[in-house]
Amino acid sequence: MKVTAITLRPGNVIEYNGKLCVVTKYEIIQPGKGNSVIQVEVRDIRGGSKDNIRYRTQETVERLRLEQDDYQYLYAGDDDLHTFMHLGSYEQIEISGELIGEPKKFLQEGMTVSIETYEGEPLGVQLPAQVTMTIVEADPVVKGQTASSSYKPAILENGVRVLVPPHIESGTRIIVRTEDSSYVERAKD
Repeated sequence: MKVTAITLRPGNVIEYNGKLCVVTKYEIIQPGKGNSVIQVEVRDIRGGSKDNIRYRTQETVERLRLEQDDYQYLYAGDDDLHTFMHLGSYEQIEISGELIGEPKKFLQEGMTVSIETYEGEPLGVQLPAQVTMTIVEADPVVKGQTASSSYKPAILENGVRVLVPPHIESGTRIIVRTEDSSYVERAKD
């Protein structure tokens, strides 16, 4: 879809030199003399390289629409490939762990995730913001520690280390933020 360059915002995906690029920053520059321009910082979705592009504000740019669908996580296979099933068509796709990134350690069987695709090619996987996990190992409470001032290390069922309040014991189910592996609260189940 063709749009004027001045309407580009962070998160928009454009085609630039045959590459899919996501807009990360933009700045409208109005010189004292001449026409206004928009300077856009973009990151190549596939390669990861960054670039700065200048457009005249009335110039048209090809903005792409990515499809976002819900998939159910099935299992991790060989060679760090993860299998997902489309919730509507039941088609299965395999995505490399590298594309999923660091949050892949929180994938659980049956979890619903959102996968962004362009012309059938997966570009990114979005996990739920929070997941419920069980603590398998937690350090004992040190006498004199208060609940408000300090946290202790604990290990989750997937091997990830998190800092939890002193009252959390081994075997407790907690809610963890997937983007930074931080403790949110004790699970209410």
